[in-house]
Amino acid sequence: MDFTEDEGPFAGANSNPVMKNYEKVKAHYQFYMDKVTPHTKERWMGLGVMIVIFILRIVMSQGWYVVCYALGIYLLSQFLAFLTPKFDMTIEQDEANQELEAGERTEEFRPFIRRLPEFKFWHNAFRATAASLLATLFSIFDIPVYWPILLVYFIMLFLLTMRRQIQHMVKYKYIPLDIGKKKYSAAK
Repeated sequence: MDFTEDEGPFAGANSNPVMKNYEKVKAHYQFYMDKVTPHTKERWMGLGVMIVIFILRIVMSQGWYVVCYALGIYLLSQFLAFLTPKFDMTIEQDEANQELEAGERTEEFRPFIRRLPEFKFWHNAFRATAASLLATLFSIFDIPVYWPILLVYFIMLFLLTMRRQIQHMVKYKYIPLDIGKKKYSAAK
């Protein structure tokens, strides 16, 4: 379906000042996201500094434990998506077994493709940390709770999910991180 400027779902968006400003802000945001994309170390250091500021805010104010817990759970889920392969390993292993039985097995290189790419992981973590830091400015989010229970529950949840993830990595023989992998440099 082809729409003219005066038809369609965004009819009048060009004349609406709110939509104009929204599009301008969106373009600026994308411009800066494109600028920071190649600076991996700096992005992660910035996120680390932001998380340290958030933790200091929580410790100094002795409140907003539920916000901290929610951020921790969200970051854990993002980390697990980052460590998990995009494609189901059981299906790939079944296909490999069938090829092996048929005598058609080829040792082709299959790169590790993440369910959540590195940049999206950083971007989601940065936005969540910024939102959590913003939430600590409002007392409505300071829900009284006995924080040691939340901490113990988070540690147990972390250990159980990481144990399951490591078992999956060992079972299907993949390493999602670049730790210990050989790096080849171009010949000079």
